[in-house]
Amino acid sequence: MPLTRNRGGLRRGGVAAAVLAALSLLLAACPGDGGENRETDYRPEQGRAAAQRWIASEFTPSTLSREQQTAEMEWFIKAAEPYRGMQINVVSETITTHEYESRTLARAFSEITGIRLKHDLIQEGDVVEKLQTQIQGDQNIYDAYVNDSDLIGTHSRGNYVFPLSDYMAGEGKAVTSPTLDLNDFIGVSFTTGPDKKIYQLPDQQFANLYWFRHDWFSDPDIKRQFRQAYGYELGVPVNWAAYEDIADFFTNKVNGNGTIDGKKVYGHMDYGRKDPSLGWRFTDSWLSMAGNGDPGIPNGLPVDDWGIRVENCRPVGSSVARGGDTNGPAAVYALTKYVEWLKKYAPRQAAGMNFSESGPVPAQGNIAQQIFWYTAFTADLTKPGLPVVNADGTPKWRMAPSPHGAYWKEGNKLGYQDAGSWTLLRNTPKERRAAAWLYAQFVTSKTVSLKKSITGLTFIRDSDVRSDHFTQNARKYGGLIEFYRSPARKQWTPTGTNVPDYPKLAQLWWQNVATAVTGETTPQQSMDNLAKQQDDILSRLERRGYGGPCAPKLNPPQNPQTWLNAPGAPAPKLPDERGKPETLPYEKLLSQWSD
Repeated sequence: MPLTRNRGGLRRGGVAAAVLAALSLLLAACPGDGGENRETDYRPEQGRAAAQRWIASEFTPSTLSREQQTAEMEWFIKAAEPYRGMQINVVSETITTHEYESRTLARAFSEITGIRLKHDLIQEGDVVEKLQTQIQGDQNIYDAYVNDSDLIGTHSRGNYVFPLSDYMAGEGKAVTSPTLDLNDFIGVSFTTGPDKKIYQLPDQQFANLYWFRHDWFSDPDIKRQFRQAYGYELGVPVNWAAYEDIADFFTNKVNGNGTIDGKKVYGHMDYGRKDPSLGWRFTDSWLSMAGNGDPGIPNGLPVDDWGIRVENCRPVGSSVARGGDTNGPAAVYALTKYVEWLKKYAPRQAAGMNFSESGPVPAQGNIAQQIFWYTAFTADLTKPGLPVVNADGTPKWRMAPSPHGAYWKEGNKLGYQDAGSWTLLRNTPKERRAAAWLYAQFVTSKTVSLKKSITGLTFIRDSDVRSDHFTQNARKYGGLIEFYRSPARKQWTPTGTNVPDYPKLAQLWWQNVATAVTGETTPQQSMDNLAKQQDDILSRLERRGYGGPCAPKLNPPQNPQTWLNAPGAPAPKLPDERGKPETLPYEKLLSQWSD
């Protein structure tokens, strides 16, 4: 869920900050930052001893035997020989997984290989900004980036990313691990372009799922109250109608006044502040959860979950008038329900929160359910002593498949997966690129990936998900392991290749959603404005020929009804956008996941 930081001018002290930023960029871009001074007292036997220490003390458990781990580390020691003494600089956003890499794995890599590694952690928007600066300024700021696979449509249309398929078969063949095992990565389809080339290597993944208080949902008295009020069983909502009823019940009716044990509770949690993170709330598959776009995995075809229609890899329009679905009935319904639920069922302060501020709120113990919850919060919501954690360390909550909206069809994607992925640029010097690629493979290698998965719970390898460790400890994670072991996980996918310029298009979303939250525009007006602005950008990209054979080529506008009457997306407005509410017992949903 990447973003581009709002460049609204320099803040207080901005001149000094700008000077320092320029100096830091200049220093980072200097090729002598590690390529010229390679004096080192490293010896291979030291690396082997370090590998054994790290395997014994840190890289356990692992899906590999100790002998296999030793052999994998021996390959890294030998492959790193031409680059010893270099200092390599890489960057990623600040989340638990990357903190572990920066603080622990970077040091291990340096001790084992003799390559000095500096792994910077900055905000996600700043990662994208540095990436753009390096591309546009043709200066090497970082030797490798971890950035979201949401940019796959952008990367695959430019000529600045070195496709990994080409790199591993050519220039990087000697520094590509024989034990990389690409087939074991669960997100490689997300990092594959329309040309079928792999552009990025997944480093961490998390999904947005439905979250709920299992202890409250299974309480006999609460279940009786719900059945009396709504005429059906309280359970995991299958559709938005049921989610809405449950939100109303916990906010207003449970125990007669919306309280449990004398404390006020809420049936919904969200965020609504005018902030770039508000865009994630929608571009991270909210429209497809409502039923926008066409069926198709990993993204709807020909119309994706942003409402962009593509023909032969060429974006042809966002607006209904051009065959898109960004301002179609399903998209307007999605925005309408978001605003309605935020105002009626979430804590009052939620409308003034951004993503980071709202994330910890369910852990405080007064939220009954959340329809749009990121599994990246799993580690934070399982800490001992929290109101949502039992005395034995197991969670009082569970995660389940996201309920879908009235326009949803079988075969539509049902949610989003974030896949932060290693990206190599063509303007990085060859030797620095090779050394950085070694580090990227090290932190995703089977020797270390299981321990990294335990630390951050952001799985990238199927072998880790199915490991004995997670079989024995699945009950601690509230359904996360069951989700990632199920084929259902394939319905949760990132932004796809239909989006030709993510940084330019993504910033339009939060600005238009925000006016609907404040009431400045209706949901229909917001989505009309968004669709027009997206088409304007697509038109500019078309004039530039951006993307070569996959460049946008807009359809001429027609009467919207022409497209609404045609098969597929955009679909005409439903006479009943609520439908019959449906719930299922959590245990039955788990069995569906396994099936």
